[in-house]
Amino acid sequence: MKKVSTLLLIVISFSLISWNSYDDFFAFTPTNKLSDLLLEYGDKKQTHYRENPAAELIERGKSLVYNGRAMGPDGKMGPFISKYFACTSCHNQVQEDPIITQFDPQARLEYAAENNLKFLPATTFWGIYNRESWYNDDYVLKYGDLVTAASKSLEESTQLCAKVCSSGRYLDEWELEAILAYYESIQLTVDDLNLTEEDFNYLKSDASNQDKLARIKSKYALKSPATFPKNPDNKIEGYAGLIGDPTNGKKVYELSCQACHQDGGVSPILLDDAKVTFKKFNNNLDKNGLWNLYDIIVHGTYADKGKPRYMPHYPEERLSPQQIEDLRAYVVQQAQ
Repeated sequence: MKKVSTLLLIVISFSLISWNSYDDFFAFTPTNKLSDLLLEYGDKKQTHYRENPAAELIERGKSLVYNGRAMGPDGKMGPFISKYFACTSCHNQVQEDPIITQFDPQARLEYAAENNLKFLPATTFWGIYNRESWYNDDYVLKYGDLVTAASKSLEESTQLCAKVCSSGRYLDEWELEAILAYYESIQLTVDDLNLTEEDFNYLKSDASNQDKLARIKSKYALKSPATFPKNPDNKIEGYAGLIGDPTNGKKVYELSCQACHQDGGVSPILLDDAKVTFKKFNNNLDKNGLWNLYDIIVHGTYADKGKPRYMPHYPEERLSPQQIEDLRAYVVQQAQ
């Protein structure tokens, strides 16, 4: 009996150590904002930093993100940012990668299926407030000089998205402030970093604040990487060495393609489960154009005066060549 009691006390003690780690770690708790933790170690405030925005402002920003418009400070309903898209057309608002330091498109697809999320071309707004780069990497190939300012500014990237990506207009000052407040409200928390006991000990050690900041920032992604894929050398053969899995392709079709191409969706092109729809894709595998799976996924389409709605293309980190082959396998299977 004494041995059992001793063992129980040891287990309880270890539990208390883990539970009290936050209490011992200055004033930080699991729900503390990541931005506060970074500032504690001397990180520079980014220009989009907003300290404890009012709940009313956050709700206004949330309405702009979800609905494309909101009630302004004057009590009047503002105009739509875009007649065609809302932010949620391309961006989730919650965690979408099971490990927030990794960008594994297959892990993200499985996470989406398990959590009833859309598998979208653009990265989530959850934690976007804590990043240090936007419209990075290959996005310069699509937007050119427009990303010069946007890549290092959340404010400028938001404006670029509103005006160009959503075929809309630039945000008024009150709208931008509201959206920034909303971003602030869905930033990462200390608990999202999954800090270990070793991490806590390091942050309480005599290491420099610069090294401690580096330790903290290694626990989450500072940007969402973007590498634009290329078409396979031979569209009939597909990507060399890859064999499509139709079961996985079904997930891509339902969670990605049909996320936009559905009744009431943002695209006027309906992608249903009818055999004729799959046959249209299958019959165009050896052709160039909008109904070729490789062309439309890799290159997308662009907005213009006659066609403001368009198809964004996927970086490899969002939809891999393997998943494109999986989608093709599903399409071919359903076309039979």
